Amino acid sequence: MQKRPSWDEYFTDLVVQVARRATCDRGRSGCVVVRDKQILCTGYVGSPPGLDHCDDVGHLLKNVTGADGITRQHCVRTIHAEQNAIAQAARHGISLVGSTFYCSMEPCRTCAMLIVSVGASRVVARAAYHAAEESRLILAAANVALEVLDTSPVQYAGQLVTPNGAEG
Repeated sequence: MQKRPSWDEYFTDLVVQVARRATCDRGRSGCVVVRDKQILCTGYVGSPPGLDHCDDVGHLLKNVTGADGITRQHCVRTIHAEQNAIAQAARHGISLVGSTFYCSMEPCRTCAMLIVSVGASRVVARAAYHAAEESRLILAAANVALEVLDTSPVQYAGQLVTPNGAEG
C-alpha cells in the first residue's frame, strides 16, 4: 500500500515543480504559500514581468562579501521566489497572514523580513542557505517558526569568488 505524504511533504514536493519555472539557472528555486492546507500563491526565481531573463540574456552578477568574509557572486537580474510569491499575492489582494511559506531553501535576510512583514507564521525550507544566520534571527525574533529539512547549504557553479577574483 502506498503511504500518503504528509501535508509538509506534499507542499515541499510542489516547491520542486514550481522551481522548474525559474529563469535563472544559478538557483532555480520555488515557493508555495499555504494557509489551512490551501495554496494561496506560488513564486519562483525570475525577472519582473517584461524584463529580460537570465536564461535568455545571461546573468547580471554582483560580488557580495558576507559577514563571514567570503565573497560570493549573486545574480541581481532576478527576484527571489519568496518575493515573487508575495508580489503575486499582492497583485490579487490575497492576505498572507497566518500562512506557511514552503521554500527551496531558507530565505535570505530580505525575504525573511518580507515574510515577517506579511504576517506568516511558519517557513519550511527544503535546504539550508549559505548566509541564513540573520534570517534565522529575524524569523525567531518575530516568532515565525522555521524548519529546515536538509541542513546542507545549496551550492551552485560560480558561487564563490576566490581571493584573486576568479570564480570558485
